[in-house]
Amino acid sequence: MGTSVLSLRIDGELLERLRQHAAKRGMSVQDYVVQTLIRDDFDERFQTAVEETEKFYGLT
Repeated sequence: MGTSVLSLRIDGELLERLRQHAAKRGMSVQDYVVQTLIRDDFDERFQTAVEETEKFYGLT
């Protein structure tokens, strides 16, 4: 899997909160944001899979 660059413009207050959250986990802000996006993407895909399964089998 290749990598790409994503540039974001965020306000100073949000950046400071991201720095604090990342520091608590011993991560860089970049790594923290990437992991958050990966986790959110997984949650969304998992929820979709659950909904599709419920449609197929019906609610139990």
